[in-house]
Amino acid sequence: MRTYAETDYLPGRRQELQELAEKHTVGNGIQATAVPALFLIRETEVSQPLSTVYEPSLCLVLQGAKTVALEKEHYRYDASSFLIVSVHLPTKGQIVEASPDKPYLCVKIQFQAENIWRLLEETGFRGDKVRGRGLQREEASGSGELAARGLAIGKLEFELADAVLRYVRLLERPQDIPILGPVIHREIMYRLLQDPQGRLLRDFAAGGSPARRIAQVIAHIRDNYDKPLPVAYLAELANMSASALHGHFKAITGMSPLQYQKQIRLQEARRLLLSDQSDAAGAAYRVGYESPSQFSREYTRLFGLPPASDRKRRQHAVQDGPAIFFAPDNVVH
Repeated sequence: MRTYAETDYLPGRRQELQELAEKHTVGNGIQATAVPALFLIRETEVSQPLSTVYEPSLCLVLQGAKTVALEKEHYRYDASSFLIVSVHLPTKGQIVEASPDKPYLCVKIQFQAENIWRLLEETGFRGDKVRGRGLQREEASGSGELAARGLAIGKLEFELADAVLRYVRLLERPQDIPILGPVIHREIMYRLLQDPQGRLLRDFAAGGSPARRIAQVIAHIRDNYDKPLPVAYLAELANMSASALHGHFKAITGMSPLQYQKQIRLQEARRLLLSDQSDAAGAAYRVGYESPSQFSREYTRLFGLPPASDRKRRQHAVQDGPAIFFAPDNVVH
């Protein structure tokens, strides 16, 4: 149970995080920092919905608000909440509260599934009853129970905010980063596992659980998105029936394996186009399309413009002023 002192000091933690984010960002966009896995995001205007791929991470809004659409579901998070993502998920994100006077500010902390698995194996605990003294033991999910969605919104609590603040404070003391950075990052993961929304991470850590097997399929699709991947092959990879694979995959991602692969292909094609590494036809073939016309239709449906027009818009944006930062795998939060 949170104490009065924790409740009283939470706004102060948020305020200091805002000040540090303002101090350590230059212009708009997502910006890497000297602290591993820590990114700061700043935007002074509301945005149009942007098709992106969210990676496993914690996103903590410090000022403003954002919405995320996963297929037909919409999530909103602001300074009172946080977003947790357990697997790579194609989504549409939109900043809905931002202005030059009060810019949208966000902290993003990436994590690897292996870090979660290792932490749970070392502690020997899993479970839903996580408030109180540590994590409680839990049996792996039954094969008949669908896995949880790979994205969730949680209410920000003092312990998590305090750990994130100490992580961001390392920007003020770079000499402490190599020693304290891994320790605080591990604490943040532990705090997330203690949160009710930590179920997402615990499910993916359970050996042989449907969620963990779907995570392995997702990783395989991301590594082989340009190749034909029949459902029967993916089902065999997951040691599931085709119907079970489809059910669990859709429960986690909101889409079928084929739809997921298509979105990953199109995101990679857009990265190639916008980074001037390929023209439209070349990008289509490189990501696995045999028909340029089909590629153009599906690209337009997802991003709102044909490939060539989208590329020109990006070039004009760069010439006219600060542009959205595109991370290596086209991840934008």
